[in-house]
Amino acid sequence: MIHVKLGDEVARQAALDRLEVLDTGREEHFDKIAGLVRAVFEVPIVTVSLVDRHRQWFKAKIGIAASESARNTSFCTQTVERAEPLVVPDALADPQFAENPSVLGEPYLRAYAGAPLRTSDGYNVGALCVIDTRPRTFTPQQIDLLKSFASLVVDELELRQIARSDQLTDALTRRGFLAEATKEIQRFRRHDSIGTVAVLDIDHFKSINDRHGHPAGDVVLRELADRIHGELRPNDVLGRIGGEEFAVLLPQTADEAAMAAVERLRVAVAERPFTLQSGVELPVTASFGVAKLSDAVATPEEWLARADAPLYQAKRSGRNRCVSAEAVERAAA
Repeated sequence: MIHVKLGDEVARQAALDRLEVLDTGREEHFDKIAGLVRAVFEVPIVTVSLVDRHRQWFKAKIGIAASESARNTSFCTQTVERAEPLVVPDALADPQFAENPSVLGEPYLRAYAGAPLRTSDGYNVGALCVIDTRPRTFTPQQIDLLKSFASLVVDELELRQIARSDQLTDALTRRGFLAEATKEIQRFRRHDSIGTVAVLDIDHFKSINDRHGHPAGDVVLRELADRIHGELRPNDVLGRIGGEEFAVLLPQTADEAAMAAVERLRVAVAERPFTLQSGVELPVTASFGVAKLSDAVATPEEWLARADAPLYQAKRSGRNRCVSAEAVERAAA
């Protein structure tokens, strides 16, 4: 049984931050759980709510349009402070909640049941909430079922975190990288921030495997990731998005600064040979395609696709070089 840790907001927030889920896109597993909960409880509104520093943010939601709301007025803030679910049969009749904006206005909440989302280390990071616009009583059996669904949500959150890292290279998996790129696109939409993505492909990687074997290929992949990690800033992100294909996310960087940063990565790969387990020293290079964030980019997949064209151009023009999407567009014009 998990020991509940209440009253330490700094540690609770750190547990939420470790999940790296805030501001990520919709994911099927969480949407399915929300849909099941709605069907079982026959309520118009269900949310998977995560309580951040100053807001509650919805990883999944049914029946409401907003993606987040203020923390200080949210029912879920009360839920994460408890060891057991919060149950409110009639909010208008409850002095603690009768004047709440969510009761007096949209979504006109009347009945609420929220089960804490408790991580494996004992911190309540959010709540699985069922909401009705009419007063209602929730049975003990229903509350136990809600707690079971909340455990499923936490399992998905923690499995999601495990699935983010590539075991061979310690880079993010494609899934993890796309989640980080989604956050960057959302920051761009909200705050007009800048950002750049670079896609890189190891030159002649198939011949490395063919001539030296797949264990040698693994050595190259690990060493390449280590060299790139060594050149990145704390907020930069490296992901392995295919077999020998990687991507680098450079927040708050664009144009000449981004190209200079990517050129440093190229040099870090090419500047000295890679030493295989057999002792053979193998020259390795990589080609890079670079694309900055723009209004034309709606999804992380589109952003990566925008970097693919210059990557192919780098391959066609001799490999071991960096080419930007803007340079490809200028040449085409």
